[in-house]
Amino acid sequence: MRAVLEARRKAAVVRVEELEAELKRVRADLTDAEEVLRRRMVGLEQYLEALAEEEAPAVAVGGSSQRKPVGPRRGVPHRENAAGVEDLSVDYQAVMAAATEAGADGLDARRTVVVLGWDSASASCVEGARARLKRLVERGWLVEAKPGRFTLPASQQAHDAGAVGRPGGGS
Repeated sequence: MRAVLEARRKAAVVRVEELEAELKRVRADLTDAEEVLRRRMVGLEQYLEALAEEEAPAVAVGGSSQRKPVGPRRGVPHRENAAGVEDLSVDYQAVMAAATEAGADGLDARRTVVVLGWDSASASCVEGARARLKRLVERGWLVEAKPGRFTLPASQQAHDAGAVGRPGGGS
């Protein structure tokens, strides 16, 4: 009986070692796949951004009274070329709403992932969200007050509070 139990224990140890090796290989493959996904997400967003930039001069020349609808594409117009947040895609509108709610505390990439309904445990999703936040900073929609903390510009915070005029131009 003891020999049978010892044989079963050895077989279990071998099986655990095989599974640990397989798990290590799968984790490495997952890390590689997440990196490829992150790069492709950033590449796609850069491509869409370049497309939006090609079309942006037509919007700027038309003046502020004519608005070009953004439609289903995910390009982010420059803040000065947009009539408001409604010119952003639905995902970016959700990010802006979350930034408004966050107020002075700011919004980080992990919170953005949750707002967008993505997998918060995925490093590639967090990096994709960070890329979106950075794009909003580049286009004047947000500012990165501290590294990794994104807030509305002071002028937008004043506008949301009902103030009119120059940023910081209190009464």
